[in-house]
Amino acid sequence: MEALIAFECAARHLSFTRSGDELALTQSAISRQIAALEDYLGVPLFNRVKKRLSLTDAGQAYAQQIRGHLERIERDTLAAMAHRGAGGILELAVIPTFATRWLIPRLPDFYAAHDHITLNLTTRAEPFMFTDTPFDAAIHFGDPVWPGAIAHGLFGEEMTPVCHPRLLQGRTMTPADLAGLTLLHQSARPEAWRHWFAQAGVHDADCMKGQRYEFFSMLVEAARAGLGVALLPRFFVLSELAQGELVIPCDIALCNDKGYYLVYPEHKQGSPLLETFKNWLLNTAHQYRETVAPAGPPEQRAA
Repeated sequence: MEALIAFECAARHLSFTRSGDELALTQSAISRQIAALEDYLGVPLFNRVKKRLSLTDAGQAYAQQIRGHLERIERDTLAAMAHRGAGGILELAVIPTFATRWLIPRLPDFYAAHDHITLNLTTRAEPFMFTDTPFDAAIHFGDPVWPGAIAHGLFGEEMTPVCHPRLLQGRTMTPADLAGLTLLHQSARPEAWRHWFAQAGVHDADCMKGQRYEFFSMLVEAARAGLGVALLPRFFVLSELAQGELVIPCDIALCNDKGYYLVYPEHKQGSPLLETFKNWLLNTAHQYRETVAPAGPPEQRAA
């Protein structure tokens, strides 16, 4: 293990000296660890040319593999240290802005009833194979189809335009007026504004102009900074709307045909920890739909 740790560190820094500084070892100690590992494997891991280090092809591939294994060992060790009695840890993959704007503010209620369970949140914006990850479940936006997984609908999404109050200049805006302002886009939803203008009956707007942001959280801040009009899920900006930091210039909502879902692999069905979280999350989402959300996921809207 000491040799593997020394190798992973040296592969990152491409320097035995800097690796020694990180691991509190001498440069010669790192060099001996690497030499012993190369001797054991029977292949060179580094090219050593004029005192400069570079990874060989074998070293490059081995470093990536070892780095993943060491991270997994660290994660498993932290999980064991965090274990408390009958409790445990759930590893959740979540959409970034959904986590910060909806899930995390509600977690105090979860922990008040289930303080023996620890939820670790990691952002994942796209679907993935559970077999290739440490995740027990995921919350994603899209369709209820995830190979090898069970999906539970949480709620749908209503997109509404928002902007800083000063952009309105005291005017009442029509959909056509919005077309003359700077439009702010979310990178993964390039057609959102086009669909909104079509629904509003405006067919000659330049829907693709304006700035693009990777995350909705960036889009919220851009709108707050007065950079333009953003098309956002309403529940992401409830606080800003209530405080007057953002306003709705034209109250026409675009209802998406997709929704937010809790998904988990089939073999996790019946897991006590996951069942506890699932029941809490579905109940919390139900309460939200009853009080705030305009509609449920597509299958619930059709019911």
